[in-house]
Amino acid sequence: MRFEDDAASSSNQLLERFFTGLSEYAFYSQLGVTDTELVTYVSSLLIRFTKTDALHRIRQLNGRRATEVVTMMTEAQRRIGMARREVHRHIGDFTLFWTGLYPESLRGLQATERGDQFVSYCQEGKKAYEIASEIETDDETEASNSLLHRLSDQFEMCAYGLREIRRQWEERPDSDVGIVY
Repeated sequence: MRFEDDAASSSNQLLERFFTGLSEYAFYSQLGVTDTELVTYVSSLLIRFTKTDALHRIRQLNGRRATEVVTMMTEAQRRIGMARREVHRHIGDFTLFWTGLYPESLRGLQATERGDQFVSYCQEGKKAYEIASEIETDDETEASNSLLHRLSDQFEMCAYGLREIRRQWEERPDSDVGIVY
């Protein structure tokens, strides 16, 4: 069991270095972004979302996972304080992830039989980050309100940066290696 834990830890470290390097290259070198807090946040978002459980971590009152933005928005309205902030932040992260890395998947996520058929991922992501930025937190480990405000304000640029990151990893000779597990 210890060997498996060490292997997982080593794998996580490699993944972290991989995404950190790609994020820094895309944002600093290609886009000229100098906001280190924002670039670090985007990099950590990629690392978190390599685990599919993190993509759908918001639960409804009945215990089922909220897999659609419209359901997450409903859940956010049912919560107060930090819980509400966290759901709005997750909506921002979720929509940024899909808009930036997999924009071609949005058509399926917004199909007519799904609840998100009329949801603009870009608009809702910006709005969610803005709402989250207005809810005060004393927790130093949480994303700062000013960072969440910048994510709202620069949502499209961050999505473009994520598309550049995807392009970079797809151009790698070993790009057929899966990164989501």
